Amino acid sequence: MTEKDKMLNGENYNSRDSELLRMYHKARKLLKEYNNLDSELTQERERILNHLFEFKGKGVWIETPFFCDYGENISIGENTFVNTNCMFLDNNKISIGKNGLIAPYVQIYTATHPLKASERIIGNRNETRYLTSTKPVTIGDNVWIGGNSVIFPGVTIGNNVTIGAGSIVTKSIPDNVLAYGNPCEVKKELK
Repeated sequence: MTEKDKMLNGENYNSRDSELLRMYHKARKLLKEYNNLDSELTQERERILNHLFEFKGKGVWIETPFFCDYGENISIGENTFVNTNCMFLDNNKISIGKNGLIAPYVQIYTATHPLKASERIIGNRNETRYLTSTKPVTIGDNVWIGGNSVIFPGVTIGNNVTIGAGSIVTKSIPDNVLAYGNPCEVKKELK
């Protein structure tokens, strides 16, 4: 099993594996090109995003700057808008449905580490590494995530959900609700 397979299976993996580093460097080149491109060059923006992501639906708009780890683990449905300064750490799959609104500074994390330092830090003084594992994140259709929100590894956000600005989403959120806070909690149903 490759380190990439381990990563996508949620097992501990070596993030400095040569295959993963190639993916990382490819993404960095595409992101540099995308983030420095004139906003009027829409066809070129489309080309770059199509090379970066696993899937990008029609009408997806991503403001710059945008950041991610690999890109190829990200799928975004049609007509979704991602505002400026978002960070998607796609060490596992990040799936975002159609008609989404992702506000500025939203962070989506799929990577996690052991809580205890003695379990997290491995290696010796010459080569320190950190145990890392991952959990996918799924965001449904018609979801609005308010600015400065953080989505934790393993979270699923249902369809037709609004997440209030500044929320820390540590657990899954069902369909058709307004949720916000730290930690993010359901505040009311949206009918």
